[in-house]
Amino acid sequence: MDHSFLSALILLLLVLDPLGSLPVFIPIMRSVAPERRRWVAFREVAIAFGVLLGFMFAGDAFLRVMHLSERSLEVAGGVILLMVAIRMIFATEGGVYGTEGDGREPLIFPLAVPLLAGPSAMATVLLLASRQPDRMLDWVGALTAAMLISGITLLLSDRIRKLLGDSVVSALEKLMGLVLTAIAVEMILAGLKRYFVGGL
Repeated sequence: MDHSFLSALILLLLVLDPLGSLPVFIPIMRSVAPERRRWVAFREVAIAFGVLLGFMFAGDAFLRVMHLSERSLEVAGGVILLMVAIRMIFATEGGVYGTEGDGREPLIFPLAVPLLAGPSAMATVLLLASRQPDRMLDWVGALTAAMLISGITLLLSDRIRKLLGDSVVSALEKLMGLVLTAIAVEMILAGLKRYFVGGL
């Protein structure tokens, strides 16, 4: 399937899922000093953008060097998403990633990777670049726009939390966990189907 700039942007926004990231982002950021939160959010979004941009240009070569296929990346992404989804549904006091309240600022993990630049996002930018390499400027533009929208959403997370309330955010976390579970299973099944039907 060939994508346009708009369809690629929508696809990337669905994969990045900035609204769905709020239930993970908000608890982790509670341990960060209020005056540092904007900087930390900007830094993590910038790191995620750099990771995805690098994977867009060098991901195919990396997979070839490591003797990995797109199918294995898809299955691995589904497994990781499934683990995150289960922890979202059965979240404990330590938060989804177990870092809430430990007094440390998140660096790369878990906000930049795998929350934003996760295996599913890496697979998406890799597929865009590999299927239509002559339109790299469009894909870079779509990724930039999607990351800007995601960054703005995360920067407004406190206002969104105050507007919705903690109980709604908690319920949203459980709901998104269920949705992520379905997405993860679908990714695993799609990867396995491509492996067995498409061959090695």
